[in-house]
Amino acid sequence: MKTESDAGSGKVRLDKWLWAARFFKTRGLSSEAIDKGHVRLNGLPVKPSRDVKTGDTLELRIAQEIRTVVVRGLSGVRGPAPVAALLYEETAASLKQRSEAAELRRLAPEPAHSQPLGRPTKRDRRDIEDLRDAPPRDGWNDRWSASLDDD
Repeated sequence: MKTESDAGSGKVRLDKWLWAARFFKTRGLSSEAIDKGHVRLNGLPVKPSRDVKTGDTLELRIAQEIRTVVVRGLSGVRGPAPVAALLYEETAASLKQRSEAAELRRLAPEPAHSQPLGRPTKRDRRDIEDLRDAPPRDGWNDRWSASLDDD
């Protein structure tokens, strides 16, 4: 899986490899994630210019997912997805953890995700006004009267 540019050295920059392995859409995004500490190489925080070698273990945090992968090939060129998938192998523990997290999200979704973002639409505003202006249900106020005059 080596390209001509890195065939002699046997090493590729970490940000370039993450981009080539299609973990990030751009090389800038991969550098940013590394700078923020979302990527660890062999358990240690690294810089984007750090060289990756075959057999290294990477721990990536992308969004809410944590992946642990082992580098199986080197490439500094972004290619098709099937080729990029051959550059790494995800560990069994990482696959199990991701599937458990997905199942947990499916069974108990985050309540905040169901809330719409931003201001209410015109339709939402009209629905809210209709609810405010609606007369009370029949008998509701009669049943829960708090007047002292009723004997």
